[in-house]
Amino acid sequence: MNAQQIHIFFQTLRAANPSPQTELAYASVFELLAAVLLSAQATDVGVNKATARLFPVANTPQKILALGEEGLCEYIRTIGLYRSKAKHLIATCRILIDKHQGQVPRTREALEELPGVGRKTANVVLNVAFGEATMAVDTHLFRVSNRTGLAPGKTPLAVELGLLKRIPAEFMVDAHHWLILHGRYICKARQPLCGSCSVALQCDHGRRLQSTPA
Repeated sequence: MNAQQIHIFFQTLRAANPSPQTELAYASVFELLAAVLLSAQATDVGVNKATARLFPVANTPQKILALGEEGLCEYIRTIGLYRSKAKHLIATCRILIDKHQGQVPRTREALEELPGVGRKTANVVLNVAFGEATMAVDTHLFRVSNRTGLAPGKTPLAVELGLLKRIPAEFMVDAHHWLILHGRYICKARQPLCGSCSVALQCDHGRRLQSTPA
């Protein structure tokens, strides 16, 4: 993809969805952090079902700690890896209380010090909660970036840095959401819906399909 194609690519995605949002349900920065931490190797739908039960009961670091690890497990056991996630969330809550007055920190360094919070989770929180231009490279962004030619890379970090370099500034804050949604519903792993893709002509893979004889 060249610069003109990238611009049209994001113009098209923006026209279809001017205000993209995360599909995780949350009502505070802490709820967002907890939901993203729980979402590793799980679907947003599955996480939302669990947090719909958890958050009305415990939606602050103090309330999560009051539940205890076993109590927390009862609410999230439908999520994959729930025991390790419960340990991480409990430990994270302790750090938030001890070091950050119960508030979610606004720096990448402080976020990545929290158990279970890696670069991807930190980027989601920085982008969704605080409006920073970050790229949380999950399997969808990694696939879309490589398949389309937007920002090819062999590692999530390489893709992230490529995206930050190649995406025009006017699209940067929302680009993470557009790419995730595009990967989730159109540019799927096994059967991409290239025939109904609105940006197929800007995509390297889409243009190759167009030029391949039937």
